[in-house]
Amino acid sequence: MTDPDPDPVPDLDPGSTPASEDLLRRLAPQVLGALVRRYGHFDAAEDAVQEALLAAARQWPEEGRPANPRGWLIRVASRRLTDQLRSEDARRRREETAAALTPRDEFVAPPPGEGRAPAEDDTLALLFLCCHAELSPAGRIALTLRAVGGLTTAEIARALLVPEATMAQRITRAKRRIKASGAPFGIRSGGIDDTDGTDGIGGTGPEAAENHAERLADVLHVLYLIFNEGYTATSGRDLQRADLAAEAIRLTRAVHARLPADGEVAGLLALMLLTDARRAARTTPDGDLVPLAEQDRTRWDRAAITEGVALVSDALTHARLGPYQLRAAIAAVHDEAASDEATDWVEILALYEVLISLVPGPVERLGHAVAVAMVHGPRRALALLADLDQDERLAGHHRLEAVRAHLLEMAGERAEARAAYAKAAALTLSVPERRYLRFRAARLAE
Repeated sequence: MTDPDPDPVPDLDPGSTPASEDLLRRLAPQVLGALVRRYGHFDAAEDAVQEALLAAARQWPEEGRPANPRGWLIRVASRRLTDQLRSEDARRRREETAAALTPRDEFVAPPPGEGRAPAEDDTLALLFLCCHAELSPAGRIALTLRAVGGLTTAEIARALLVPEATMAQRITRAKRRIKASGAPFGIRSGGIDDTDGTDGIGGTGPEAAENHAERLADVLHVLYLIFNEGYTATSGRDLQRADLAAEAIRLTRAVHARLPADGEVAGLLALMLLTDARRAARTTPDGDLVPLAEQDRTRWDRAAITEGVALVSDALTHARLGPYQLRAAIAAVHDEAASDEATDWVEILALYEVLISLVPGPVERLGHAVAVAMVHGPRRALALLADLDQDERLAGHHRLEAVRAHLLEMAGERAEARAAYAKAAALTLSVPERRYLRFRAARLAE
């Protein structure tokens, strides 16, 4: 029995190299965006892209990588999709089908060997397309993380703190909803019209403004989750997936270029830059995790910090206050401190208290608890975790136990802290995080 909802990037051929696999994963959303823009039929296009990825994994190791891998994948996937659509519609409307399969000239993919870039960013268009008004908010986010972020169903489930089976159902329902809508899920359907260069984020009137705000909020949330998965992978041997974080930053820059006055777009871009600035100092040469307090701050990217601080400072001055601006402001306080001891935790706590008044989510409340510990002591922070113990979204999640262990260690409760570190290590699927948590537990046992 086949999986009714396969992940966007299938298991590749054993002969393919890690470099080729990384390239294919990076190109997958771009190819999918090009096909959906050309033909619509999101579900069928996703299947065609998977077949093209598998063909590349088999052929490239033997025949060599083409000069234009993206163009090669688009061409192969287009053939698969057109064959499928012709087969399905062969019994009716042959002439209409043939006309529908003829793309507009400006959307013709460049053949292998040519370096011409598409006239528009298909990945950005796909990003807004997946946040379609006909889908539920949860379905939009799940589908976009799959199609644009290239995350697996399991990774999305961990990022959103829901069971994997629930996430698979959400993705399946979203794809069925697209198929049942009757209209091709193309770039111009459902009010997404890019003729003015806004990728569906323009429009006028109260209804258009409401749709814009809702869709933009989903887009920013998805970009935030993609970046988080790139900055701290929820599973695997590597702590970070730099290509995923870089793609999230690239797409957020593109949205910011379209909406330079939006404070939350600027805040999210600032947050990403200020956080990613620490990437080089987060791991040892062996890949082990280095906590923020112990990082070599001379290795932080000062240019990214300067840009991030400027973005969030301007947004806080001229735009309506929002959660991404507050998160960016917290990151800026950390990045501007000359050392861990010089960090202004009073300011961070004040920012967190405003943040949890806007977004009282479990992750935000965990960060707030840490700030409370740094200002008022670990005992008061541990009392805050008692409420979080009742939050089902954190059930079985390692971050709650990791924070509890840190606070217990601060309070001098060595045995309890060691047990909490061990429990957190058993819960995480990230190898570097597991090693770090076990190290902390072992150190307390000495």
